Amino acid sequence: MVLKPRPRNPFRPIIRPSNGSGLHPGKPTPNNADGLVILHLFKKFLLIHMGMQPPSLHCLLGWREDKTRLKIGIIGGSGLDDPDILEGRTEKYVDTPYGKPSDALIMGKIKNVECVLLARHGRQHTIMPTDVNYQANIWALREEGCTHLLVTTACGSLREQIQPGDIVIIDQFIDRTTKRAQTLYDGRPTSPPGVSHIPMAEPFCTRTREVLLEVARGLGVKCHPQGTVLTIEGPRFSSRAESLMFRQWGADVINMTSVPEVVLAKEAGLCYASIAMATDYDCWKEHEEAVCVDNVLKTMKENANKASSILLTAIPLICTQDWTHTIKALKTTAQSSIMLPKQH
Repeated sequence: MVLKPRPRNPFRPIIRPSNGSGLHPGKPTPNNADGLVILHLFKKFLLIHMGMQPPSLHCLLGWREDKTRLKIGIIGGSGLDDPDILEGRTEKYVDTPYGKPSDALIMGKIKNVECVLLARHGRQHTIMPTDVNYQANIWALREEGCTHLLVTTACGSLREQIQPGDIVIIDQFIDRTTKRAQTLYDGRPTSPPGVSHIPMAEPFCTRTREVLLEVARGLGVKCHPQGTVLTIEGPRFSSRAESLMFRQWGADVINMTSVPEVVLAKEAGLCYASIAMATDYDCWKEHEEAVCVDNVLKTMKENANKASSILLTAIPLICTQDWTHTIKALKTTAQSSIMLPKQH
């Protein structure tokens, strides 16, 4: 019987520690990291040649990139801004280059995750949609360190299949507002310099929306995975002719607050997603009662727990993921969209 030499394992370390300390690549330390780098490059070459995905050098060395520290901002809409969802609440009144936000920032935690809650219309609901200081709200939450914005909004349904009480994780918008500041780069002496031409092809954060959808399905909440929201100026509701026209435009739900909030959040580089709750059928259905405040409030009261449950479950789930690259991409997009004035 002829013994053939066993083929050498191409992944077997060929780098010996220079200090003779008996260290080896399986237990990386500063003393043999240089050898590991060479070994990593050798392995990477072989794996690519074999059509396989090579591991990262950080993984090989036992190092990892630090995850971005997350803080979740919550903007509560009509009837959906209950501060009791937060543990260890504290209040903080702030000012911004755009004036004061709608109310105090309420700091606290949800399942050990740092959160900041802001009532969009003020805690007494005294601010009508046109007068919400959207710029100050977004600026204040970003300055407080928020990386994500999860917002709730009441809306009217423009589709038969979206019934009152249903949740819609909206992904597009149509803007019908007329009196609102649409940018943080508004030319004021106290505002950031330049003009922001922020892209809006995908206004809402896809990854954050996916988490909300996963949670809603897990909770058994009837949830529509996408939808186009049309934002009107308000505070009046639409005429029937308008409502029918909005349906022809392709809108699925209608509200008064998504724009410019989502635009400003994108300028600020934040992961923004919205939980929209249908409260009525607006007024496009001729043989059904048209939208009115009483019906809106009644539906919200009966279904507010759905939005709260999604928030309470989604927030800790978000914080189990690494958002470093997502946040970096959003910030890069925001920064690259700015045209600065020419220097003379």
